[in-house]
Parts: sequence; C-alpha cells; structure tokens
Amino acid sequence: MDLVSLTIDGIAVQVPAGTTVLEAARSAGIQIPTLCYLKDVNQIGACRMCLVDTGARALAAACVMPVSEGMKVKTNTPAIREARKVNMELLLSNHDRKCLTCVRSKNCELQTLAEELGVRDVRFDGYKTVHEIDNSSLSIVRDNNKCIQCRRCIAACLGVQRIGVIGTVGRGFGTSIECAFDQKLGDVGCINCGQCITACPVGALREKDNTQEVWDAIADPNKFVVVQPAPAVRVALGEEFGMEMGTRVTGKLAAALRRMGFDKIFDTNYAADLTIMEEGTELLGRIQNGGVLPMITSCSPGWIKYVETYYPEFIPNLSSCKSPHEMLGAVVKSYYAEKNNIDPKNIYVVSVMPCTAKKFEAKRPELSNNGLADVDAVITTRELARMIKEAGIDFVSLPDEEFDPMLGEGTGAAVIFGATGGVMEAALRTVADILEGKDLDAIEYTAVRGIEGVKEAAVTVAGQEIKIAVANGTGNAEKLLEKIKAGEADYAFIEIMGCPGGCVTGGGQPIVPARVRQVKDPRVVRAKAIYEEDAALKLRKSHKNPSIQKLYDEYLGQPNSHKAHELLHTTYVDRSKK
Repeated sequence: MDLVSLTIDGIAVQVPAGTTVLEAARSAGIQIPTLCYLKDVNQIGACRMCLVDTGARALAAACVMPVSEGMKVKTNTPAIREARKVNMELLLSNHDRKCLTCVRSKNCELQTLAEELGVRDVRFDGYKTVHEIDNSSLSIVRDNNKCIQCRRCIAACLGVQRIGVIGTVGRGFGTSIECAFDQKLGDVGCINCGQCITACPVGALREKDNTQEVWDAIADPNKFVVVQPAPAVRVALGEEFGMEMGTRVTGKLAAALRRMGFDKIFDTNYAADLTIMEEGTELLGRIQNGGVLPMITSCSPGWIKYVETYYPEFIPNLSSCKSPHEMLGAVVKSYYAEKNNIDPKNIYVVSVMPCTAKKFEAKRPELSNNGLADVDAVITTRELARMIKEAGIDFVSLPDEEFDPMLGEGTGAAVIFGATGGVMEAALRTVADILEGKDLDAIEYTAVRGIEGVKEAAVTVAGQEIKIAVANGTGNAEKLLEKIKAGEADYAFIEIMGCPGGCVTGGGQPIVPARVRQVKDPRVVRAKAIYEEDAALKLRKSHKNPSIQKLYDEYLGQPNSHKAHELLHTTYVDRSKK
C-alpha cells in the first residue's frame, strides 16, 4: 500500500494514497466541520464548510481534496474561520429558522455547526424564498423552507437506492430540490423508504406525524388500544435518550409503552415467527410442486412498492405473506378478539416501526379483513421517543418489564428480522428442521450475515442444495434482479430489504449525524445488538414458539391453510406506468 506523508496543523500524518484531506485529518484526531458530506453517500464539496488551506491560491474543500506528498494543511486560521462563518450566515439567510418548533431541534447539523462557529447574528438577512410544504405522501413530508441544498437526499435516493424521484431544479438563488415537472412526492415513484430523511442534516424532510391520533386513541374509553414494536426498535430507541448506539432496551421499551396507557403491549416478534411458519411452508410448497421461483420475501414495504413500480414482472415471485406487523394486526382483530370477547371494531392497533414505508403499507386496502384495516396507525422509532418525552417518562431509569403474554412472545429467529439476512436465516432454521426431520443444533447461517450489498450462498439441507441470495437497499436489489433477468443466477429463495443494512437503519430510526457516521456504522453496531439479543434467548427457532403452536392448534389449523391465507396472505398491485 502506497503511503502519503503530509502535515495537518503541524501534525505529521501518513495515510494511503487517495485519502482525502478530511479523512486524513480525522485519522489525526482533527475535526473539520462538514454539512453536505455524508460518508459513502455524498462527497461533492458543495457547502464549503470543510474549507482548508493547502497552500494553493484558494481555500479547498477537504472532503474532495486528495492528499499529496509533502502537503501542508491548515484547518484553523482566521481566514478559514471567517469563510466558514460567512458561508453559514449565507445558508441561514434563506433558512426558516423556527428551531424551537422544528422536529430536528437539538439533532440538527446546521444548528450544531452554527453554534460551534459562534454565529450569533445573520448579517445577510434579506429576501427569503417561500415554498409550499409537500404533504402529499403518506410517509414523508418535504419542507423546502428548511432545505440547505446539500444534496444528501438526492444522493441517498438516486445514488444509494437507485430511485431518483428528487433532484435540483432552477439555477442560482432559485435552485430547489423538487420532483420532476412540479409533481408532488405522493404522485411519483417514491417507495416511501425514508432514506432521504435519515440523510438530511436539517428538518427539510421528516416523517408524517401520526402521534396525535395515537394519543387520541389511547384517551378514547371505547377503544382497546394494542401496540406492537418491531425487532429493530429495541436496538435503536435508546439513542434518542442519550444511550450508547446499539444498546438493547427491550425491557424498558415494554415498560414505557405500558406507562403511556396502551391496553396491551404485544410484540411484532411473535408475528415474525408466524411469518416464518407461513413463508417457510410457502417456499417448500413452491420447491416441491413446481411453483414460481425464486421466491422473494415480502416483509419490507419499501421493497414491495419498488417491485410493483419498477419490476412488476417479479410480482409472481413475491411471497404472498403479509409483513409481520400486518399479520399481528390481523390476528389481534380475529383470534385475540374472539378469545377475549372484544368487538374487532373497537380494537385499535398501533405499530412502532423503524420504517416510514410502513405508514404507506398500513393504508393499503389489500391489508384488511372484514372492512377493518389490520393496523390502524404506524409511528416510527423517532415518533415513539417524542411521545415518551411528551409523557414525562424517564426512559433511562425505567425497570425492565415483559411484553404481555399470548401475542407478546417471540424467538431469536424473530429478533434477527431487524438485520439484513435475518429473515433468510430465520427461515433456514425452520426449513432445515422440517426437511431433516429433526431438531438441528447448527442454527447460525453466517453466510447471509453482514452488510455487503448482495450476498449469495448455497445451503445443503437433507441432501438438497438450496441456492439463496440476500440484498439490502433497492440499489442492490436492482443489481440482483437484473442478474436474474439476464439468466445469470438460479436461486430458490431471496431476501430483500428496502433499506441499506435492513430495518436497523430504516427511514424511521434515530438519525445519526454525519460526524458520527464517519467513525461508527449504525448498520454494523445495531445489527450486532440484534444478534446478541438472539443469542441470549432460550428459543431461537420460530416453529418452537409455543404461542405460535397454540395459534395453529386452536385457530389456523396448519401453515398455509385456507384460514391462514384469508388472514395472513395478500396480493400486490402493478404500479408501473406503461
């Protein structure tokens, strides 16, 4: 490896050739401010906050400037500080500075940097462009009055997810981030994944807030309000309360939900186990009976909408299973309602999800039974955190409590649904036992773990080779689907998650500032916590869950039965514009 020697603020540094000044400075413990930069997503040098002196005639953007042998870099001179401060004031001069009421207050990179740069006044306050807030999407709100045009949302949408429904329009002072032809976000091919939100450094993008309707339901004496949190929520929620990234807060989560006033606290993990029973049986049926292969998982609503919109020819390949939280909603309003003599019309199901696309999913007419939606409201991990704070609950000091029994019990296989490769591994744990006809001890399929964009493997079970693949993020899904279309792959089973890294870094999870993402990868840290939770549980296979066994014995009969299909399976819509 070729090394380059340079000095940064008088400190001798050696880094590999091709390293940027920004990265080199960080390796030396020197922090250079950034706004438009987002590691592995956006490196364009547009905001000019990372300006440094390299001895050239003009200051250079450290995020795109490669190091060179003998380079002498200064990051903290009066001229640099003044340039950064002027650039910040120019950004603020056309910014909606209602910080106290902004959803990103205290987690806004613009706000943080303005404070660090010592900006106490804006010398260039003048004409402001006023934009209409775009509320057309069921999941995402766009407020260009707060946009700083860093382009991080564009890079996430086009560069990472390969969707590209937003981009720059206009020139100069009239530039803005829009959908093509003045369309609204709800009218274009957005898949509702929310990766633009987690990339945004300010409050220009946020999830559609459903917290008030949840509070209203809790306060309604005629409603029986059930809440269910997804697996990924428990390894991220603590970050909203100052806890270390990847801290597992399962017990505190149950305790907080109980104190908020929900009537029952169930667990989406229960339905993840149920999903494996239905999906695994469906896979075996397709393999044994000549069904459509490869079968592709259907847990991720962003991925489902992506297929419906951009690759409708793969709709027959999708598992017909509803996603886990929709399954649990259906079970609550049927099996649970009957067992407890509750009118399903009075049951209100709230899902706490790491995902903004779940908001869109819950409104799909296909996900209902007897005229009742399976899930009535979806709130993100961030929204739940805001509700806990609003309720005055001291989350960090809460004791650990359990989820309510009956529909609140899950296995380790269910927990790992939150990480890319988790659904595949959970399915293999059950399918392997069924095909082998015995309880296997080897249950960890490490070949499908990790954050690589596309993972491929061949698993031999009962003498039968099953070719599998896992992809995370729709940009990687595109590569996989094109490979299948070209006849270059022959898989039986594919898992695809719409978000990079899977649900642990979904669009509704706590937002990690760019400077933290430079040194810590939330995909890795949160997934590690997911697998630790799995390893700590006594039951780690979905078909071993006694509550699931009881559901089939008392109500469904067997996986993929007629009743199971009525409640737990769905159909899809061709959304492509032909």
